[in-house]
Amino acid sequence: MNYEKHICRCIELARRGEYYVAPNPMVGAVLVRNSDEVILGEGWHERYGESHAEVNCFRDAEKSVKDSSELSYKDCTLFVSLEPCSHYGKTPPCAELIIRKGVSRVVVGMLDPNPVVSGRGIAMLREAGIEVVVGILEKECAYLNKRFICLHQNKRPYVVLKWAQTGDGFIDYKREFCGSTHVSLPPKQALCISTPITKKIVHRMRAENMSIMVGTRTVLLDNPRLLNTHWEGRHPIRVTIDRHHILPKDSRIFSDESETIVYYEQTDWPFILTDLAKRNIHSILVEGGSCLLAHILQTGIWDEIHIEVAPDLHIRDGVAAPAIALPDTFETIDGRNLYTIYRR
Repeated sequence: MNYEKHICRCIELARRGEYYVAPNPMVGAVLVRNSDEVILGEGWHERYGESHAEVNCFRDAEKSVKDSSELSYKDCTLFVSLEPCSHYGKTPPCAELIIRKGVSRVVVGMLDPNPVVSGRGIAMLREAGIEVVVGILEKECAYLNKRFICLHQNKRPYVVLKWAQTGDGFIDYKREFCGSTHVSLPPKQALCISTPITKKIVHRMRAENMSIMVGTRTVLLDNPRLLNTHWEGRHPIRVTIDRHHILPKDSRIFSDESETIVYYEQTDWPFILTDLAKRNIHSILVEGGSCLLAHILQTGIWDEIHIEVAPDLHIRDGVAAPAIALPDTFETIDGRNLYTIYRR
């Protein structure tokens, strides 16, 4: 039986829940008949708080046969991209369900990264006499849930930094805010670097990450909503800093469209990450401004950087982009060069 082929299909299925299952991991499952390797059922974790991939896979298999009593699980192998859960949460343990169904073999992409439960689901299955194979396409399965893994192994959210800059290295005009109102002096709109197409890419990032953060100055100057309005999925949880208690109460970041977390006294980056982890927030997208980005880069606590460059746009003077060497490789979309940097 081709284990890698079926785990690869599990990963494909898991991605269907990408924008809806956080803070849970993305998981896919495939039920295969041993005698002829026919796929009897498929499932994935579709939405946080709802049925897990294994449950949906068994349901799909039982729907696909005219008489579910004729379905012999003893002649089946269940493939799943992540170790079946062994604890009661919003749903019962999947390991118990698998045991009740009586499949002969379970093939698992990777162990659960949560050290509290890692290996327990595998142990339950083996104690019940089920053959278990672990570690098929493990690297690919880990990449699928890098945010979930970071939360449990590093005790902090996965950190993604994003900014757009001109060809001569600026992210905005020089602007100042007037008192505590959303008015800049002199009156000037923010520099628009992204195109309608690359803006959708940014909103896809907002859908991929549980939270989004900007600094005090960005809130005062731009009065952003920080919502996901150009991609499928939920709005991110909004995060900002207000050490001097100067953010107006009517700022759009405080709208009831999504939750907002504000840090007042404790504003250092390690503290914020630790607190977000305690809230079970597994990822954060930081969109600016320049001071916040520079501070985070200085701490070295980040995982990915996405930089959008408009090579033909030059403003000669403005707010300098963070000083970081651009890689040699990039993708060009709609006249913008998109760079991605991963922390080693």
